[in-house]
Amino acid sequence: MSIQPRFLAHKLATSSSISTASSATPHVVDLYLDYVCPYSGRLFNKVYNSLLKELEKKYPPGAFNFVFRQVVQPWHPSSTLVHEAALAVEKLDPSKFFEFSNVLFKHASEYYDTAVYNETRAQTYDRLASLASESVGVNKDEVLKLLAIPPSEDGAEHNIGNEITVDLKLFVRQHRQNSVHVTPTVAVDGIINNDISSGWQLEQWLEFLKGVYDKK
Repeated sequence: MSIQPRFLAHKLATSSSISTASSATPHVVDLYLDYVCPYSGRLFNKVYNSLLKELEKKYPPGAFNFVFRQVVQPWHPSSTLVHEAALAVEKLDPSKFFEFSNVLFKHASEYYDTAVYNETRAQTYDRLASLASESVGVNKDEVLKLLAIPPSEDGAEHNIGNEITVDLKLFVRQHRQNSVHVTPTVAVDGIINNDISSGWQLEQWLEFLKGVYDKK
C-alpha cells in the first residue's frame, strides 16, 4: 500500500542502499501500531531492534520495506497526543521519526492512563516535547509550536486542532477504511495476517518472511 510523499519517513527499508537495489518490487510489511499499546511496543522493538538487522544479513538491499501505520486507540486519551508528537518530530526532521518512535515505545508507560490523569493536555505536550528534545535533538519550542492549540481570536470556542491535526486525520481515515481495530496489526503485501502477534520471536519472523521472499 502506498504512502503519501510527506510521510515517507514512516517507511523503513531493510538497507539504506535501497536506491541501488535491483528493480524487483520489495515486499511491504505494514505495521499498524499505537504508541501507548504495550503489545505494539513489543512488536516494534522486535522488528526495529532485532529483525531488520537480521534481514539485512540474509537478503538483498531493499528486499523488504516496513511501514509504520499510526493507529490512535481512543480509549486511551493520551494516544492522540503521543501520536501527534511523533508526527511533529517527523515534520521537523524526518530522519528522526523511527528513532523517536523507538524512544516513545520505551517511555510508553509515562503516558498511560494513570500517568496523565492528573495533568492537563498542555502539560502532556510539554513532557513530550521535552522528551523529543532530550532524546533526538529536535527543538522543544518548535515541537510545542506544532502541538499548541492557538487561542481563540473572536472570543468564541473552536475545535480547530493544531498544526498536526490534518496529518493525524489521514492516518485515522486509513486504518478505519482498512478495518484495522486491534493493535498491533500486521499486513504483508497489502493482506492483513492475523497470525502475526506481538509474541512472535525473532526466529518466527525470519521463518515467515523467508516464505514470503521465496514465493517471488
